[in-house]
Amino acid sequence: MVTTTLAVAGCSGQVKTTQNDPAGSTGPVNSAGTDKMIDTLTLPAEVPDNVAGIENYNPWAPNVTSKNYFYEPLMIRSSVNCEVVPWLATDYKWDSASQIHFTIRDGVKWSDGQPLTADDVAFTLNLRKQYAALDDIGLWNDTFGAHADQVTAEGNTVTIKFSGNAAAKFDSLITTKIIPKHVWEKVGDPTKYVEKKPVGSGPFQVKSYNGRKLVLERRADYWQADRVKVKNLVLEGNYDATNAALKLTAGQLDAYWGEIPNPKVSFQDKNPSLNHFWYAPAGSTVLTPNTQKAPFNDAAFREAYSQGMDKDQMSAKATYSVMKPASQTGLKLPYAENLMPDALKNQDTVLKYDPAKANQMFDDAGYKVGSDGFRTTKDGKPLTIQFSVQAGWIDYQAAADVIVRDLKAMKLNAKVVASPPDAVDLKKKQGDFDMMLEYLNGACEVARNLGSKLASDQIPTKTTVMSNVERWKDPKTDGIVKQLSGATDPAEQKKLVGELVDVMMTQYPVTPLFYAPARMIYRTDHAVGWPSEQDPYATNSDMLLIMTHLKSAK
Repeated sequence: MVTTTLAVAGCSGQVKTTQNDPAGSTGPVNSAGTDKMIDTLTLPAEVPDNVAGIENYNPWAPNVTSKNYFYEPLMIRSSVNCEVVPWLATDYKWDSASQIHFTIRDGVKWSDGQPLTADDVAFTLNLRKQYAALDDIGLWNDTFGAHADQVTAEGNTVTIKFSGNAAAKFDSLITTKIIPKHVWEKVGDPTKYVEKKPVGSGPFQVKSYNGRKLVLERRADYWQADRVKVKNLVLEGNYDATNAALKLTAGQLDAYWGEIPNPKVSFQDKNPSLNHFWYAPAGSTVLTPNTQKAPFNDAAFREAYSQGMDKDQMSAKATYSVMKPASQTGLKLPYAENLMPDALKNQDTVLKYDPAKANQMFDDAGYKVGSDGFRTTKDGKPLTIQFSVQAGWIDYQAAADVIVRDLKAMKLNAKVVASPPDAVDLKKKQGDFDMMLEYLNGACEVARNLGSKLASDQIPTKTTVMSNVERWKDPKTDGIVKQLSGATDPAEQKKLVGELVDVMMTQYPVTPLFYAPARMIYRTDHAVGWPSEQDPYATNSDMLLIMTHLKSAK
C-alpha cells in the first residue's frame, strides 16, 4: 500500500509537499495588510460579452455566469509551485495506483445550511458516469489512466476503484467541482439544467445581477470565512488591453488577467507604489520541427539550430523582456527544481545563444554551405525552410521574425509564412510543415504535459490536434511516459522525469524558447496579498486560493 497525505505522490508531477490546510493555522498567508474587511473588489466578468444577460450558474454550462466562487474542488494544486492544498478533502491515500481514498472535511455547509458530506462527493463523481457529457475530468474513460469502476462513500471517506493504473488522473480528479446531491438529484439531465440560484459551498453567494454586472457577497457561514476578507466581489466587463489599462490606472478595476503590452511602462511605472504585475510562467513557447521530415529527423541538425536561437531577443520582441528564456529541460524553472536530475542541479539548462558554435555544429554534421551561401542537405541538395506562424498572433510573429533571422545567420534558407490560425492547425493535423511555434504546457502533471508532448499516441490525427505536433516517435520515450503516468512514488517520479529531461537535452525534439505567461496585473490600494514573484503561491487560475490570501490594505 502506498500512503500519501497532503503530498503529490499520487500524480506524475511535482513532488513538493504541503501542510497548508486552510482550516488550520498554517499556510502561506501574506503578512502585509490588516485584518479589516475589504469592502469591494472589482474584477473582469467571467462570462463573454456575447452571452450577457443569460444567467446560469450550472458549472457545466458552456458560458457559466461565474465559474470560481460557488462550487469548490476536493483540493487545489497551485499552478505555480504545484503544492497540493487541502480543500473539501483534507487528505488522500493511494492503494497502489488503482484505488484512492479521499477524506472529506467535516463542518462544511452548503449555502442553504445543509451539511456537505461524502455522499455529495460520491454523487458528483457518479453523475459523470450516468451522463458522459459531464465527465470533463475523464474519470470514467481511459484517457490518461484507467477508467473508474466504482465510487463509494462510507462515513467521511470517498473511495474510487479503478480498472487499472490511474495515477495520472489525480490532477484532474481533485479539480472536480462538488455539487449538492439534495439539489441536483432532482434536476434530471444536468446538461440541460439552467441554474439561477446556486447552492454552493464556496465563499460567495449571488447578491445581484443585471445582465451585465454580477455582484457577489461574502458568506458569513463559509467554512473558512475567517480567511476571506472580501465583503463584495463585482464581476463586470470584458476589456481589451487599452480599456483594461485605463480602468486599472483609474482605480476602477482591481485586477486583470489579459494581455497589456509592456505592462511595466503602460501600467506599473505610472504609480509603482500601487500598480503591480507578475507574469508567472505557465509553460513554454517552443520551436517545433517536423521530426518526420529531413533534415529535421536528424538530432544533430536540431541540436545545431537550437544553439543559434537568441532567446533574449525573442523575449524582448514578444514579451517586452517580461518572460525569461526557457530551460531546454522542458520543465518550468525555478518552480520545478525539485524534479531536476541531480546531475543538472547546478547547471544552467537554458541554451546560450552561440551562432558560431551552431555553425560549426552544422559543418561537422555535414550540412555544408553551397554556392548560393545557404546550407545544403548532406547529399548537396538545396535546403529551404518554411516557418509557419499564426497570422495576427503578434507575440508569435515577433518571435518568428527573430527565429528566421537567426536561421539565416546559421546560413539556412528560411522564410516566415503567416497563415490564419485554422490553417496552421490544419498543418499540425496533416504534418504539412517544416517548423512552427507552439506551446508546451507547464502544468504540474508532467506525464500529461511534457510526457504527452513526447508520446507517440499523442501525435495529431487528420481530424484532431494533439500535443505531439513535432511527431516524435521513440519506443523508449513511450515506455518512460507510460511508467510516469502510473508512478505514485516521489523518488520514482523524479527518476522518470529525469529520463524525459534527458530526451529533451540530448535529442532536441522541441526547443523551448521563453516562458509563456499566466498574467496577474493588480492594484494594492484596496487589497494586498496578491501572488507575486516574492510570494508565488498561485496564478489567476487559482482564484479560490487567492481569495483566502487577500487582506485589506487599509
